[in-house]
Amino acid sequence: MPSATTPPAVREIADGYAFTGPALDLGAVLLDGTAYPDAQVRIPLGVLNRHGLVAGATGTGKTKTLQLIAEQLSAQGVPVFLADIKGDVSGIAAPGAPGDRTTARAAEVGQEWTPRGCPAEFYSLGGQGTGIPIRATVTSFGPLLLAKVLDLNETQESSLSLVFHYADRQGLELYDLKDLTAVIGHLTSPEGKEELRTIGGLSAATAGVILRALTVLENEGAGAFFGEPEFDTAELLRTTTDGQGLVSVLELPAVQDRPRLFSTFLMWLLADLYQELPEVGDLDRPKLVFFFDEAHLLFKGGSKAFLEAITQTVRLIRSKGIGIFFVTQTPKDVPAEVLAQLGNRVQHALRAFTPDDAKALKATVSTFPRSSYDLGTVLTSLGTGEAVVTVLSEKGAPTPVAATRLRAPQSLMGPIEEGALRAVVDASPLTARYRDAIDRESAYEKLAARAPRPEPAPVEPAPREPAPREPAPRREEPTGAGGLLGSLLSNPTVKSFARSAGKQLGQEISRSLFGTSKRRR
Repeated sequence: MPSATTPPAVREIADGYAFTGPALDLGAVLLDGTAYPDAQVRIPLGVLNRHGLVAGATGTGKTKTLQLIAEQLSAQGVPVFLADIKGDVSGIAAPGAPGDRTTARAAEVGQEWTPRGCPAEFYSLGGQGTGIPIRATVTSFGPLLLAKVLDLNETQESSLSLVFHYADRQGLELYDLKDLTAVIGHLTSPEGKEELRTIGGLSAATAGVILRALTVLENEGAGAFFGEPEFDTAELLRTTTDGQGLVSVLELPAVQDRPRLFSTFLMWLLADLYQELPEVGDLDRPKLVFFFDEAHLLFKGGSKAFLEAITQTVRLIRSKGIGIFFVTQTPKDVPAEVLAQLGNRVQHALRAFTPDDAKALKATVSTFPRSSYDLGTVLTSLGTGEAVVTVLSEKGAPTPVAATRLRAPQSLMGPIEEGALRAVVDASPLTARYRDAIDRESAYEKLAARAPRPEPAPVEPAPREPAPREPAPRREEPTGAGGLLGSLLSNPTVKSFARSAGKQLGQEISRSLFGTSKRRR
């Protein structure tokens, strides 16, 4: 509690953060360069499913803020997901290293600092890295998310949705990129032209554009991200036997040159969680807190339908017990419709070196509640590890704006050694489940089996051959793949049954806001 010597302005701010229930400690109120350790800034645990924003210029301490929040959530039994863009978050699994700077920071903010690591799992996209591979089937990923990865325009995006619908209707499973490529290749082939005409709104030219984009994506090595075994997002909700929340770290340095892919893949994880989890309303603590780093990559270049789907997912996933923190440089990186749903704000320092920087600063100041601070000045003078904070109180009202000197994380502030990381991955029970890719029969194999086979050239009987009839049974052999399959597919009854079965399968596949498939686990 604030002492009698604490300035009235600081006491007033501290009163707004005096919560009665469980909360996370962020740091001490900062006024005129002085931190007041008896005036603590906190976030109630029960409002973390109201989402949040961590913003600030490069080098201002955003990653350490994520680490600080994540390790406290884990200690209170809440699982956490972190996207490790730069490869420096893995240290959350190891105890921090004591030092003079850490000791001084702890004294300034009234923190009892002890080194502590968190239970963690490490993942990588498609196995491109040390972590456990995360894969998704093309069907599960859905047309809207895939269109974002392929950089398609809205017309091409709609056409891709028609291709997915056709595959559903025909019973052609889309597990990996070669399955989708095969379906589009079939539709644009001489044999598939008639079927292409039955899909309203899909032209051969547009199908060709999508096919070329898929080829480029696969040539870049992104095909490894799509396939089986598909990752079960329920793995992210686990706790340890002693009640700590598991911290799931997705390492992304190996795919930094494909930012559109990894940002969209993170959205797939959220969309899948939204589909699978039941409605729970407001809990006393969230089921999972998801940190979405480099959030501007998700929104940049998205179609109207894609952005609407993001907005609706963010709005509705709160009732599933999931909290999302978007991490980016300025609030301008996040669409207004999404920003309006982020109740908790941690804004690190901004720079105003250019006219565009000045506009971004002014826009950021306008998004905060009124306060006694001159936020334009404060935001440009904050040091590393300092931020302007406002969160939702236990009653759902915004707390006073508080300039804050943040606590130091108790886990290691930096990456752990490669050997230690590999040891954690090798010891995980999930490694055996997801490590090796599998390739089941799907659209690619089914369409390959449908392809017409050239008739063998007639062979003249050899001279002096007494019985030229002997090769005849070989040509009529019913057990050959081409003969049996051809006779079956040419049978009208079998054709009718196949169409009916394909239609039935298509009707059983429901799709979410992003067009992702709902799977029965």
